[in-house]
Amino acid sequence: MNYLDVIPWHAMVGGLGIGSAVAMLLLFNGRIAGISGIIGGLFRLQRGDISWRIAFISGLVLSVVMWNFFFVFPEIRIETSHIMLLLAGLLVGYGTRLGSGCTSGHGVCGLSRGSPRSFTATAIFILTAVVTVYLVRHVVAN
Repeated sequence: MNYLDVIPWHAMVGGLGIGSAVAMLLLFNGRIAGISGIIGGLFRLQRGDISWRIAFISGLVLSVVMWNFFFVFPEIRIETSHIMLLLAGLLVGYGTRLGSGCTSGHGVCGLSRGSPRSFTATAIFILTAVVTVYLVRHVVAN
């Protein structure tokens, strides 16, 4: 079987998993599944607020481990320096703070709730990504 034939099914199963996890967190815990907010909350120690965060993040990590038991990961090639990766990570972190949330919080949870603020934030995320890729591949690379 060609690997490309399986990708749509992987995307569907992944989307169902993400949607289910987000819905369960909101229904059972009353929380939005914004990953940056969940991780950030680990650094603000509040009694009774740590265990669900650790469980959610553990589920994210364990899902990758479980996936590896059943499927082969596609080859990932990173064609940039460690300095550029560090800079990119810092910029993403800064953007997350500036936008009051990350792509999971705004793009997955906010859009599904019909939040105008999340729609604006997600549109800005996508537009910024398009402009960045264009500049890096067509302007800076030449």
